Amino acid sequence: MLPITRFPSEAAGRARTTVYNGFVFTVATADTYELDMTRQAREALANLDRQLAEAGSDKSRLVSATVYITDMALKPAMNAVWLDWVDQANPPQRACIGATLEDGDMIEIVAVAATKN
Repeated sequence: MLPITRFPSEAAGRARTTVYNGFVFTVATADTYELDMTRQAREALANLDRQLAEAGSDKSRLVSATVYITDMALKPAMNAVWLDWVDQANPPQRACIGATLEDGDMIEIVAVAATKN
């Protein structure tokens, strides 16, 4: 049986990151609730970088990302940050979906990446 590694979340009943069978499953949000998509997107992607590294991966190993945003009118601002951040030589499959998010979150990123080993 293959082991499952879970990295704890501050939220009850959820893991921040899970690693199984060479894949990393993670979710990232911003640390601030400022009403600025550019800042929240940068912070969420910085958190995604940290979580991938903690699990033995990085953005060049992303397979898939689903980006949830609260206002599709803000997609160009999010996309500008994404394009500045993403590994252009190894872009993942990505979807962007308008959604109602909790608290002051404007963006939430659900990602799947392959581990480096």
